[in-house]
Amino acid sequence: MNVHDAFAELNAKSEGLSEAEASRRLEADGPNKLPETGRPSRLLIIIRQFNNPLTFILFAAAAAAFILGENADGVFICAVVAINVFIGALQEWRAEASAASLKKTLRIKPTVIRDGVRRVIDIEEIVSGDIVCLESGAVAPADLRLVSAQDLRMDESLLTGESKPASKQSDTTLEEATTLGDRRNMALAGTMVVAGRGVGLVCAVGEATEIGAIAKMLGARGARPPLLIRMEAFSARIGLFIVGLTALLGLAFFLQGAAFSDVLLLSVALAVSAIPEGLPAAITVTLAIASSRMGKRNVIVRRLPAVEALGSCTLIATDKTGTLTVNRLTAKKIILPDGAEFDITGEGLELSGELQPAGGVECDDLTKDRVFLLSRAAALTNEAAIHETDGVVEAQGDSVDIAFLVLAEKLGARKKDLQSTFRRHSALPYEPQHGYSASLDIETENGFISAKGAPEIVLNMCAHFDRKTAEDALHRLASAGYRVIAVAQGSAPSDGGALEAQHLGDLDFLGFVGLIDPLRREAPEAVACARAAGIDVRMVTGDHPETALAIARQLDPSWAPETVLTGAELSSLTGDALRDRINGAAIFARVEPAQKNLIVRELQAQGHFVAVTGDGVNDAPALKAANVGVAMGAGGTDVARAAADLIITDDNFASIVAGVEEGRAAYDNIRKIVWLLLATAVTEVLIFILALTFSMPIPLTAVQILWMNLVTEGVQDVALAFEGKEPDLMKRKPRRPKEPIFDRQMIEQCLVIGLYVSIISFGLYYYLYEILGFDIETARNITLLFLVSFHNFHAFNCRSETRSAFRVPLRANPILIFGVAGAQLLHILAMYTPVISDVLEIEPVALWEWAVVFALGGTVVVVGELYKFFIARPRAQRHFAGPMKAPAHA
Repeated sequence: MNVHDAFAELNAKSEGLSEAEASRRLEADGPNKLPETGRPSRLLIIIRQFNNPLTFILFAAAAAAFILGENADGVFICAVVAINVFIGALQEWRAEASAASLKKTLRIKPTVIRDGVRRVIDIEEIVSGDIVCLESGAVAPADLRLVSAQDLRMDESLLTGESKPASKQSDTTLEEATTLGDRRNMALAGTMVVAGRGVGLVCAVGEATEIGAIAKMLGARGARPPLLIRMEAFSARIGLFIVGLTALLGLAFFLQGAAFSDVLLLSVALAVSAIPEGLPAAITVTLAIASSRMGKRNVIVRRLPAVEALGSCTLIATDKTGTLTVNRLTAKKIILPDGAEFDITGEGLELSGELQPAGGVECDDLTKDRVFLLSRAAALTNEAAIHETDGVVEAQGDSVDIAFLVLAEKLGARKKDLQSTFRRHSALPYEPQHGYSASLDIETENGFISAKGAPEIVLNMCAHFDRKTAEDALHRLASAGYRVIAVAQGSAPSDGGALEAQHLGDLDFLGFVGLIDPLRREAPEAVACARAAGIDVRMVTGDHPETALAIARQLDPSWAPETVLTGAELSSLTGDALRDRINGAAIFARVEPAQKNLIVRELQAQGHFVAVTGDGVNDAPALKAANVGVAMGAGGTDVARAAADLIITDDNFASIVAGVEEGRAAYDNIRKIVWLLLATAVTEVLIFILALTFSMPIPLTAVQILWMNLVTEGVQDVALAFEGKEPDLMKRKPRRPKEPIFDRQMIEQCLVIGLYVSIISFGLYYYLYEILGFDIETARNITLLFLVSFHNFHAFNCRSETRSAFRVPLRANPILIFGVAGAQLLHILAMYTPVISDVLEIEPVALWEWAVVFALGGTVVVVGELYKFFIARPRAQRHFAGPMKAPAHA
C-alpha cells in the first residue's frame, strides 16, 4: 500500500497512538515477542535416554535374571543401562545449557512516538500502528512500513542472506508477491540500520512478523539422525532373534526331558549370551569420544547422534554468506582508465594485502601512483571508521566505505594520515537517489574534489577518458559478480564556496573498483574434499543469482548458469517439474526461509541424507528440518545455533568437512564394536546349540558368560572406540541412507569368526568332558579360559574391517593394548581368588595348559586375516568414491 492507505488500514496517526489505545491493542493482540520453546527438564532428558528398543530388551533380561535368582546378572545389566543413561543425559543437558534462545535476538529498546512525544519503551510493548524511529545502529523491533527514509540502508543478511545492505525508500509501492530481499519500503523485525535514518509504521508484531514466521517453523519435528534409525532397526532384529531362539532352544531342551527350572536357567544363559548388553554404553562412549575429537577441530556437538549423522550425509546444502564467504564486502579488483587490471589480496578486515597485476600488466612506479590516487580519493569521500586494537580490527559505517578504507590501508593511503594532511571543507553524503558521494578537501592551499559511486553516474561527471575501454571493463566486472564503484577526482571550484552538485563536472576518471564478499581461502579445497568423498554440495542463498554464480564458479567452474534456480522460479513450480528442477539445480539464489525448507525436504525425499549449513535466522527452519543442521558459531545468530545439531566455532566450511571425517570415523568404530560383540554372541549361542545337539550339559553357566562379557567386552569394546581413522576414510562413497549396520559384510564376518571359534571351543569342551572324562567344572573352566583368550585376540581383528591387524600400529591405540592385557590378567587373578573362583566355579590351570589354550585362541587372527584378504578388502575397493561434480541441469 502507499503510506496514506497503510495509516488508514491500521487506524494510525502520524503523531502516534495514544497510551490508552496502545494499551488496548497490547491487551487484544498480546506482547510483541516470539514464541519460545523452553529447555527440557533434567527428568525429561533422563526419560528420553530410556526410549531405546535395546534398553527395553536389557530390562526384560534383567527382570528374568532377578526372577530366577540370578541377581549378579540382573545387577550387571541394570548397571550397564544406568551408565548409558548417565552418559547420554549428561551430554544432552550440557548441550541444551549452552544453547541460546530466540528471545535474545530481539532484546532491544525501540524509540516510538506516542501522543506526539518520542518515548523509549520495551520491545514487548510495541503494537501495530505504533510509529517507530530508526537511526544508525538501531534494530527494527517489528515489521515496519516505512513512512520516511533518509539515506536509509538496512543489514538484512540474517533474514535474506544478502551481504549487501538494502537501500530503503518510503515513497514506493510493490507487488504483494515481492520477495523479502526486494521489499524496499519495509524494515523487517531483527534487521539493523547501517546508515541513515527513517520512520516506520508498525504493521506486524510477534509471530506475525517475518522472523516470527520462521520461529513457528522451528516447532516442526526435525529429521531423525541415521544412527538412531539404524540402531532401532538393528535392536528390533536382535530382540526378535533372541526371543525366537530362546523359545526354540528352550522347547528342544524341555522335550529332551529337562526340568522346567533347567529350561529357565538355559533361557537366561542364552539371553545373557545373545544380548550385546555393552552395546548402548559402547556406542555412547564412541560418540562422546568423536564429539571430543570434533571439538578439537572447531565443531561443537549439541546432540550426540549428530556426530555419526554428519558422517552419513550424502549432500551438503550450504549457505553462501558467512559460510563459504567472509561476510564482508572486500575490494578485490581495480581497473584503471586504460584497462590495466589488478587483483587485491586479503579478505574482509585484513589490513595487509598486495596489488597483483592481472593479464600481463606491468606494475611500474607510475601505475602504482595512479592506483594510490584512486585509493586516496575513495578514502577521502568516506564516512566510515576503522581501528585496530591488539591485532583485532573493528569497523563502523557503511560496508562500501569500510571496504574502501581497508583498500586504502593496503595501498598506503591510511585515513589517519590523510586527516593530518587534508582538511575537510564540505561534502555531499551518499543518497540512494543520487547514487554517489563527494567531498571537497584542502591540502595546504590546494583543494581537491573526490567522488565515488555508481559507474553510470560518476562517468557522466568525467571528461577525457576512453568510454569504450571503460564500458568493457565495467561489463567484465559486473558479469563476474562484482559490485562496481567508479572513483574520480578533480580540482576545487574557484569560488571557494561549499561543494555543490554543479561542481561535479570535468572530473578525472581514476578507475573502477570491484567489490565482492569473497570466498574463504579454505572453501575451494574443502568443497573439493567433500566431493572426493562422494558428497554432493549445493549452494542455497538469499543473494543475487549473478553474485551466487560468481562465487560458485570460483569454487567449481563446472557450475553453469543453467544450474541456478531462483526463489521466484521455485515458487512457480509444482509436482514433477519442481522435483526435477530442484534435483538439477546446483545453486539456489534469492530463496526465502520457507523455500530453503522446501528444498531440504525435497532433497531428502529424493533419498539424500542432507546436512544444512547456515548462520542467519533465515537458515534456522532448514537447519532443523535437515538430517543434521550445522550452524556458524562466530558470525551466526542465536536462532541458527539453537536450531542446529552442530556448531562450527570458526565459521569455516573446512571445519564441516573435518566434522564429516570424524563422523565417518565414529561410525567405523561403532561397526568395530558391533563386530566384536556380535561375533562373541554368535560364538556363545552356537556353543549352546552344539551342546543341545549332542545332549551335553550347557558348556558355560550364566554367571560365567556374564563374567566373560564383563572382563573382555566391558573393556575391549570401549577401547575400540579410541581407534584412529582409516586411511581411505575420505575416499569412500557415502553410505547408502538405508544401509543397516548389520549388513552383508557384518553378517559374513560375524558368522566366519563365530563358526570357527564355536567349533574349536565346543571341540575342546567335548574332548575334555567326553574323551578325557574331566568333571563338568574342569571342562567349563578350561573352555572359559579359551573363550577369554579368543576375545583378547579377536579385538585385534576388529581394529579394521579391511586392513591387516599387523598393519595397524599398536601404538595408535595403547588403551586397547592395556585393556586386552588387563582382561587376561584379571581372569587369571580370578582363578586364584577364593571368593570369586567359588562363585564362577573356576580354578587355576597349569602353565602349559594356559599356553596351549592361549595359543589356540590366537588362531582366530589367522581366520580374520584370510577373510579380509580374500573377501573384505576386494569388496572395499569397489566402494571408493569417484569425483563428485555439480549436478547437470535437469
